[in-house]
Amino acid sequence: MTTLRIFVVPLLATSLALAGCKTGEVDAGSQAPAVSVRVAEVTAADTQGVPLRFSGIVRASQRATLTFQVSGTLKARGVELGQGVAAGEVLARVYNPALEPARDSARARLDELTAQYEQAGREWERASRLHQRGVVSEQNLEQIAARRDALKASVATAEAALAEASRRLEESALRAPFAGRVEALLVEKGEFVAAGQPVMRLSSPAGQEVEIRVPAYLLEQIRLGQSVPVWPVQDRSLPPVTGAVVEIAQASAIRGELHPVLVRLPEAALSSGQPVEVGIRPRYRGALTVPLLAVVRDVDGTRVFRVRGRRAERVPVAVERVVGERVVVRSETLRAGDRVVYAGMTRLVDGDAVEVR
Repeated sequence: MTTLRIFVVPLLATSLALAGCKTGEVDAGSQAPAVSVRVAEVTAADTQGVPLRFSGIVRASQRATLTFQVSGTLKARGVELGQGVAAGEVLARVYNPALEPARDSARARLDELTAQYEQAGREWERASRLHQRGVVSEQNLEQIAARRDALKASVATAEAALAEASRRLEESALRAPFAGRVEALLVEKGEFVAAGQPVMRLSSPAGQEVEIRVPAYLLEQIRLGQSVPVWPVQDRSLPPVTGAVVEIAQASAIRGELHPVLVRLPEAALSSGQPVEVGIRPRYRGALTVPLLAVVRDVDGTRVFRVRGRRAERVPVAVERVVGERVVVRSETLRAGDRVVYAGMTRLVDGDAVEVR
């Protein structure tokens, strides 16, 4: 009996020792190792987005819709569609039967009043000499002087009337205000033309521009002299030409209204009437950006892993736009200077220990 007890006790001790060793090995193995990751900083800086394209039509910088200042019948038209004209060249004439008689009548009235004024001047000189001799009274001399001065004023009025009648007669001839090319003919010969009615359009090939219309929020993103890309629509394989902003409209109180922006084009870069697209690249101030690889999408949306200490925490973010190799994000908790994981996050879960390489 004594021998049997000595054998059982060492066996039990050995079993407990082995059990203790196995438990220690399990506890040591249950602690997961740190995940090796690479991190990058969250930055907050002014960024530029992808150019927004606005359509427009190339047109001449110098252009005019020509009208007569007097009404009448289109008597003559000396130009054809597409014809080049010189500055001051007569393009068309209207016939108004009242214009020449009105000028002749004004001229005759001026001659009549001029003769009367000269006669009144001579009478005043004679009366002045007689007044010195005491033959003509002071009152008579003043009356002659008043009549002379009244005739002088009438002569000035008649001169103005003659100038107006002559100018109206000259307005019956339509002249080119600048050298250019006839773009459109709006009235045919023999038709009646009212004063101010468009007759033809003239444009100069000296410069080109394009007008686009943009929403009000983009006006503060545009400045005078800003260079913008202009793409031809008909052949998108061609590289864009560089235009310059020369005019910017002011924002108005009308909701949803688009505002014109004028872009000057390089000399002979495109053809008039050609459809184009003008790119406006918006600028964003103080936008948070993270590497494109740092954003992970799951069933709950998009997120990044922020590293604090030696732990990774899941931070939800909203992606706004891609800027090169970075992404502009919006988050309530993410701040500039935070470190986010961009490599090694496939094995990460919220709260994992990490080792930054």
